Amino acid sequence: MNNFTYYAPTKVFFGKDTHKNVGEIIKKYGYKKIMMQYGKSSIKKNGLYDEIMASLKENEIEVVEMGGVEANPKLSFVRDAVKVAKENRVEMILAVGGGSVLDSSKATACGAKVDFDVWEFSSHKNTPIDALPVGCVLTIAAAGSEMSSSAVITDIDNNMKRGFNSDFNRCKFAICNPEITYTVSKYQTACGIVDIMAHTMERYFINCEPTELTDRIAEGLLKTVVNSGKVLMENPSDYDARANVMWASSLSHNDLTGCGRENALPVHQLEHALSGEFDNVAHGAGLSVLFPAWAKYVYKEKPERFAQFARNVFDIDEKNDIEAAKLGISEMEKFFAFLEMPLSLREFGIGRESIERLSELCTFGKTRSIKTYIDLDFEKVKEIFESCY
Repeated sequence: MNNFTYYAPTKVFFGKDTHKNVGEIIKKYGYKKIMMQYGKSSIKKNGLYDEIMASLKENEIEVVEMGGVEANPKLSFVRDAVKVAKENRVEMILAVGGGSVLDSSKATACGAKVDFDVWEFSSHKNTPIDALPVGCVLTIAAAGSEMSSSAVITDIDNNMKRGFNSDFNRCKFAICNPEITYTVSKYQTACGIVDIMAHTMERYFINCEPTELTDRIAEGLLKTVVNSGKVLMENPSDYDARANVMWASSLSHNDLTGCGRENALPVHQLEHALSGEFDNVAHGAGLSVLFPAWAKYVYKEKPERFAQFARNVFDIDEKNDIEAAKLGISEMEKFFAFLEMPLSLREFGIGRESIERLSELCTFGKTRSIKTYIDLDFEKVKEIFESCY
């Protein structure tokens, strides 16, 4: 097991009706003026907006609203939000939504403390040295951004989707009520399940010293998500299944499932190129296409690892590591198909001629290789995208 530092400072308020205490929670922290970021209309249609605003008003919290965060949150929105946050001297950001709203809020929080463009964080020209505090009311179990150190935004002018990590991106608190996710569509629920699994598997399929405890945590999380995912496809209002998936979302991306080993997230790098270029591609759907393709490309470099995954997550009874590895990847793909997730680029309406551009975006114009079992340069990345077609 490698040396590691584990840091998870987010206070989690988990369970039924917890969102109704948001005003009281913020008041106890001493914040009186906040910016509230959210998506387009769903929280107003389902009544969540009114309940949150009532709690904030009751606790005398002044609110500056920034609605309209889109999927694959846009740099232009974040720039506007930074300007508004500075002009109104807000004391914290409250994100009401899923990963996109959270990432937008985190980037805004960092940008509000500097006098240069917020994109410098994503382009790694600068690193945060301070940020406004961020809290959230989570509305979808997927990205794990409620406890992660990452923030990912998209520059649509250049079709670049980039992330940056910082402890300043850690939420001060996260309110997680599984009941709020009852109304999440079957498609978005499935996207979230794939994203949760991908965050866990990215940390699992990596060169590392023995990490038995971390392995068992990751495998248990994956088995739980698979089992709960099957339940939710039939009964979207099953509280225990929703609760399992929501808690798994947080644990999958707060670094717990990667303790003692490195974290490269190669498949996420591939997917960021995909949904950065094609805004209609949901992140989880892109991962559903790319993860099995990546696994098929690299599994022979570490068949014993993929065999362990097959046996401990999908209960594969096969002694030969190569055969077990292949069966495990097949079961992963079958589960994604059960979730009615896409398994090819064609399902997004993407033409084969786009593969060259995607490969260039992923490798930053052929200037980098992605570290994994095999270092993925431009040609290898292109082969993976080709295999998805």
